[in-house]
This record gives sequence, structure tokens and C-alpha cells, in this order.
Amino acid sequence: MNKGKIYVVGIGPGNMEDISVRAYKTLKNVDIIAGYTTYVDLVKDEFKEKEFYVSGMKKEIDRCEKVLELAKEGKSVALISSGDAGIYGMAGIMIEVAADSGIDVEVIPGITASVAGAALVGAPIMHDQAVISLSDLLTDWDVITKRIDKASEGDFVISLYNPKSNGRTTQIVEAREIMLRHKAPTTPVALLKHVGREDQNYTLTDLEHFLEHEIDMFTVVIIGNSKSYVKDNRMITPRGYKL
Repeated sequence: MNKGKIYVVGIGPGNMEDISVRAYKTLKNVDIIAGYTTYVDLVKDEFKEKEFYVSGMKKEIDRCEKVLELAKEGKSVALISSGDAGIYGMAGIMIEVAADSGIDVEVIPGITASVAGAALVGAPIMHDQAVISLSDLLTDWDVITKRIDKASEGDFVISLYNPKSNGRTTQIVEAREIMLRHKAPTTPVALLKHVGREDQNYTLTDLEHFLEHEIDMFTVVIIGNSKSYVKDNRMITPRGYKL
């Protein structure tokens, strides 16, 4: 039996304009598209001729095992993630599950939410940056707080993923307290919601006041460094060019 192949594909923020040509061609050419239900819904209309395999949240390992099983049957399978599959996506676990199987796994990059959101709001991540998820489902909170502290001390621009959910509301509050140890209260903050979707929008605020605005799992929070500023409703972090 001919062995199949697995592609782990980053589909970008969720619209066909921001999906890469390489990712689009891959999805057009595979036999099966697999993924978390919400992400499959984002591409289903565009690739309606395909066979789909979907599963729910917290089923990542089961999903990867099913994808591997399909590839062993000779199918070419695209396992999709929103944004980039290698940034809080499925690339790592799929490679681990497929190790020693003899099945080839190719990772197709995509535009991650902080990059798409940064373009929406201006140029807030022009200099050194750190990307930190506030979800403690797979990472101990003590580890996350240490990373926030060190990134703030190092004056990094910080992009926060998974900042708040219905059952997880205190982490963003503690994260702000940690950042205020090293960053000025006036540090610009961009709240980017539903990036790449029809209802995308952003709010510009600062480190002192950003918790006064609505924040949820569809929000990416970008906190500037000591040089970041807002002008004409655009957030800019200078790289150091002399104007």
C-alpha cells in the first residue's frame, strides 16, 4: 500500500485573503482536511469538495492519531491550525505522534494573529518581541508569570494570546500587575479582536487602563516597549532609524 503524507497547515487568521498561496494549494490538493471544528468551519465553503475530519477542543492527540491512521491508509491529509501551525498550533504534537511511523510530515507556515493584528493597528512589533500565552492548561502558571516578568524587564514588546476566558479571568489581571513593575502605566496597548474575520476591530489604550475594556479568547493583546507610541490612531514601535 502506498503511504500517504501529512501536511500541517497554518490557515492564517481565518479568511481566504490572508491564507498563503502554498497553504491554499496544499488544501486544494490533499484528500482530507482535518482539524478542530471551529477551524474547519473557516475553510469548509472554499474547499467543499474535500472530505473532512473534525474533532473538538482538548482532542489534539486523538486528532493527530486519526490523521496518522488516515495517512497510513495512503491518504494525503492536511491538519489545519488557525494562524501559524507552529505557534500554539498542531505542528509540534503531529510531528511527535508521527515519529518513527515512516509517514512524512510537512509543515506549511501561516500568518499568526499577532502579525495580522499588528498590521491592522500599525507597526507595534517592529522591534524585539515576546509572544506569551496566558492559558495555563498545558503550562504551569508559575512558568508563565516568570516569562512575563523577564520579558517586561527586558523591555520587549509583548503579545498575549489566550488572555481571558469565561473560566479564566484572574490571569490577565496578574499579568498586568507584573508588567507594571517594569513598564510605565502610559505604555501603549492594542486590543485586537477577531483578527482577520468580518467583525475585526481594535482598541488603543494603555497599560494602566486596558482592563477597563472587554477582553476574551478572541482578543490578542499587544503591549508596547518603552519607545512605543500612538499617533493618528496608529501604534508604532520605532526600530531606531534616524528620521
